[in-house]
Amino acid sequence: MSLTISIDAMGGDYGPEVVVPAAILALKAHPDIHMILVGDQDVLTDKLQQHNILDNEHFSIHHASQQVAMDESPAIALRTKKDSSMRVAINLVKDGTASACVSAGNTGALMATARFVLKTLPGIERPAIISELPTIKGHTYVLDLGANVDSSAEHMVQFAIMGSVLAELVDGIEKPTIGLLNIGSEEIKGNERVKEAARLIAETDLNYYGFVEGDGLYRGEVDVLVCDGFVGNVALKASEGVVHMIRHFLRQSFGRNIFTKLAGLIASPVLKQFRDELDPRAHNGANFIGLQGIVIKSHGGTDEIGFANAINIAVVEAEHDIPNKISKHLEVLLEGQA
Repeated sequence: MSLTISIDAMGGDYGPEVVVPAAILALKAHPDIHMILVGDQDVLTDKLQQHNILDNEHFSIHHASQQVAMDESPAIALRTKKDSSMRVAINLVKDGTASACVSAGNTGALMATARFVLKTLPGIERPAIISELPTIKGHTYVLDLGANVDSSAEHMVQFAIMGSVLAELVDGIEKPTIGLLNIGSEEIKGNERVKEAARLIAETDLNYYGFVEGDGLYRGEVDVLVCDGFVGNVALKASEGVVHMIRHFLRQSFGRNIFTKLAGLIASPVLKQFRDELDPRAHNGANFIGLQGIVIKSHGGTDEIGFANAINIAVVEAEHDIPNKISKHLEVLLEGQA
């Protein structure tokens, strides 16, 4: 077995009810991996027995006596939950037992714990949350999606470097295009921080595209889109809301009467493809990029399909050794600036 992934089995809205079947799904996609399910041993043993995988060599249980609640203060969780399933799963990455960690738990607590345990890469002041969002051309990596609500121009340069390395390694894109999310594409638009970030990124060896407006994200204008965490999180949540609204109106429109229901039945293959392309589960799993280890955050309310996708992302990023590659790129960049 080539890789070991530690999983916070108690995190999220559903805990083991979703995590265990998700792990089984992920194993089908990656039959050589080993997964350590971290959490209450009795609960997890019972759940593995229900799925007839208790003695499967690809799964093991690591007991943790505590859990971090979804609404718990990150500071309190960090200080008092040293044996939580979240903390223990991250510790397994720190000590080299696991190549990556996946959790659907409290985002703030996960970031605080991961940063405390794993530390940031040399040259990176703040980790960021990065994920791929669907576009008409495929997908675009966007960061920061909420880890830092107040990012400096220098931080956004670091985000650009990390996003570029990730897109190059995972998607095989040579010199990915980098854009800055802004209120206009003209150079005079935006606040001073964004303008300064643009100047600094343009001075690097990155393939800087320029400013990108919000609608440019979904046209796929760039491979990597950079913004501060406040703007990124608002854009992400607004996008999720639009998807839910479109689905609501489609269901409402096709369900009005017998004729619209018939039209919906005829259009069902097209509607299914549309639904699959915009399915949030297909893009579930965000990387806490910039840490000395891989931590993937799953949406807390996702199902087994979504959580399995988060595990898939952890495997891919571990295979590409993303933190080490980012660190090497930063070394080269810093040497060039010396």
